[in-house]
Amino acid sequence: MRILFLLLTWLALAVPAAASTPASEAALRDALAAGAAPVARASAAPGPQRTERIEAELVPMSAWAAPGSTAVVAIRQEIKPGWHTYWRNQGDSGGPTTLTWSLPAGVAPGDILWPLPERQRLQSLMNYGYSGAVLLPVPIEIPADAPPGRSLPLGVTAHFYVCSDEMCVPEDLDLALDLPVRQGAAPLDPRFGQAIQDVVAAAPRPAGIEARVALADGRLVLTASGGPLAGAAPRWAYFHPFEGGVIDHAAAQSGERGPQGLTVTVAAGRGLTSNGLKGPISGVLSTDLGAWEITAEPGAALTGVTGDGAIGDGEGAQTAPAATALPDFAKAALFALLGGLILNLMPCVFPILAMKAASLSRAAHQPAEARRDGLAFLAGVLATFLVLAGALLALRAGGQALGWGFQLQSPGVVAALALLMLAVALNLSGVFHIGAGLQGAGHGPLSRLPGVAGAFFTGVLAVVVAAPCTAPFMAFALGAALFMPWPMALAVFLMLGLGLALPYVLISLNPRLLARLPKPGPWMETLRNLLAFPMYGAALWLAWVYGRQTADALALLFGAGLMLALALWLYGRAQAASGKGRAAGVGALLALIAALGLGVLAGKAPAASSESGAPSSRLSSQPWSEQAVKAALAEGRPVLVNFTADWCVTCKVNESTALSSARTSQALDQANALYLVGDWTRRDDAITAELQRHGRSGVPLYLVYAPGRPEPRILPQLLTEGVVIDALKDAID
Repeated sequence: MRILFLLLTWLALAVPAAASTPASEAALRDALAAGAAPVARASAAPGPQRTERIEAELVPMSAWAAPGSTAVVAIRQEIKPGWHTYWRNQGDSGGPTTLTWSLPAGVAPGDILWPLPERQRLQSLMNYGYSGAVLLPVPIEIPADAPPGRSLPLGVTAHFYVCSDEMCVPEDLDLALDLPVRQGAAPLDPRFGQAIQDVVAAAPRPAGIEARVALADGRLVLTASGGPLAGAAPRWAYFHPFEGGVIDHAAAQSGERGPQGLTVTVAAGRGLTSNGLKGPISGVLSTDLGAWEITAEPGAALTGVTGDGAIGDGEGAQTAPAATALPDFAKAALFALLGGLILNLMPCVFPILAMKAASLSRAAHQPAEARRDGLAFLAGVLATFLVLAGALLALRAGGQALGWGFQLQSPGVVAALALLMLAVALNLSGVFHIGAGLQGAGHGPLSRLPGVAGAFFTGVLAVVVAAPCTAPFMAFALGAALFMPWPMALAVFLMLGLGLALPYVLISLNPRLLARLPKPGPWMETLRNLLAFPMYGAALWLAWVYGRQTADALALLFGAGLMLALALWLYGRAQAASGKGRAAGVGALLALIAALGLGVLAGKAPAASSESGAPSSRLSSQPWSEQAVKAALAEGRPVLVNFTADWCVTCKVNESTALSSARTSQALDQANALYLVGDWTRRDDAITAELQRHGRSGVPLYLVYAPGRPEPRILPQLLTEGVVIDALKDAID
């Protein structure tokens, strides 16, 4: 065994080209750990030791050590940009820094006093570690008979896992320090003494906090009270367990505070879901007010830890620097711009394309008006993206597990949008008009709505109805944005809006392109009436989504739509009567009141059961759960997972083509694969957390799990039959 360990260590250090990827780090760490016996190493001279990725040095906190005292030394790390090392619980990949000491007789080292780690998100993984300059303090017991006037030679071999986003390299460095021994209190070392003392003072320690933990429905619920939490009002809280397998590290943690403490809820790790909660759980509870070590005993929740409002998990405040570096932000912004451009080709945006076409045709030979409308449309798009993104980021910071399209998970919002689409369609059909009378065919994007207001409102509507669709490149961009500081995140969302509006704006600013469009004429009235039908289709589709979300409440929405149509028809009659349609105006008001009443009742309708809301598919499916995936893989079966929603048009297109064909069904049977559907039509925090694990902020997401492989294969958002079949074949090869 000793020979095997030496050989593996030599290979790891002498052949950097064989460095492991993050997915293989655990296997490499286990192989190296197989030789647990210490290995004699050549002694090192005091001072920094370096590799291509890290510089390390053993440094003291005090200028000398007194006999019989406890001295503090530290492993100082200078990690190259783009690389990182790990905390005692490394998270989903990597390995913690470990130390093998070589000390004089009677000198005894203590455990590393770990500083609070950074959260380092890498795609679907979450690691805990350090980047840049790091100090790991270690207490050293000095024997009482240590002779003053001499130095104690301290030696340590530091075993690091130094990793980037693409690879991981084990590094072993031999460090040494000659620590002087003198009588009396020692001053701080002039080089690093103050920095080490600051780390020691800030390191998490027990603080009299009482904690309880419970496991329910695959989620770990931690309650903590007393000590510094009593009477405090933290804005966020996050639990770092000391051991792996306790929590799903990549999942969002939600919380709530109370007068005596707080509650943190997170998806349980595979260790707990497999073996259950069998004893206390220890770790670090970090908040914006401080971080403390806690040990949570299994038991009922403590009192006084809820009721004062939701809190977030501080992801934006605690994201590792590498996750918000300028290159990552630039990449996310570029992908958002491309995603916004492609979003114009998605089915959900077709109704808005109709409204854009009407506006362009009307202003084709009026360049000044076309430019004004183009810029107003851009302003509407960007303003709405800013509002939606701000709401999404604020709700997530408050502990809500939400993603892109979150507003369509509310039946009330869907009902309101369906009625709005109906009103727009009736306007395009000429049933009523908005503005100062009939001013020619197609005046403004909404036909009768004044130009600037109409163009701005069209931009608002474009963003609202684009939410059900997710274009290529959007998934990465929005998934990354949700874990960036809020200024960067808002900038990424604005780039998405710019991409959505850019084609229309460029055409409106180009007189040559506008001149190619036909001149205004009677044909525009016919075109405008024809373009009403995509809006009727959008209203019907939203009504269908509403019916899937609620229990027997579709009649309320239909009633609201009928009364709204009556109100707008009467309003149009009153407009045509030129001041003589008072009776029609009163009737319109009464009908509108009835429509609003029915609409409010429709918005408050109870949700449908999960069974009735399950997406339809010709493939035999089961509801998604993490337990179902694990059970199938344990049986040696591949798993195809479809995360979808009824309001996601891209999802429905994929399900009616690639996921409904006879060849796909045959491929599933041949692979003995299990088909699972995760329905995100209504809010589901477990699905939200799973989307985040894979770097996504919304649906669709398609995963193919293969037995024996640690991570699933992520399929494209626009599926073809061949892509699904090839992925299933690869899962059994």
